Amino acid sequence: MYAIVEIAGQQFKVSKDQKVFVHRLASEEGTNVTFDKVLLLDDNGNITLGAPAVEGASVEAKVLQHLKGDKVIVFKKKRRKGYKKRNGHRQSLTQILIEGISASGAKKKATKKADVEVAEGAEEAKPKAKATKKTKTEE
Repeated sequence: MYAIVEIAGQQFKVSKDQKVFVHRLASEEGTNVTFDKVLLLDDNGNITLGAPAVEGASVEAKVLQHLKGDKVIVFKKKRRKGYKKRNGHRQSLTQILIEGISASGAKKKATKKADVEVAEGAEEAKPKAKATKKTKTEE
């Protein structure tokens, strides 16, 4: 079972007992967090797609530690002008452990019924008659 979930503005494909590095979360180390914005669920081949999120589905995780990522060097240079700028950046990250994926309330059949109702409503509307072109022989 896996899920695609949005965490801190980024989408991750997660499964149970997986460790993931995400942008810094406000939670303290050792606390449990729940992510409700699950975009897709796969339960042994039974795929549930949200529009935009699957209702009732959630991902539970535990915050393991807060840390900083590797240093990224930003170097700018303009040749023959004597212009050189060197800058560095270290992203603040949080390591989380996915403890479980719950799909309670996620129903694949309900989405199909909604699609069928929309299709039936579209058939009831009468299409407008098309304008026909007159050729020179008809005149």
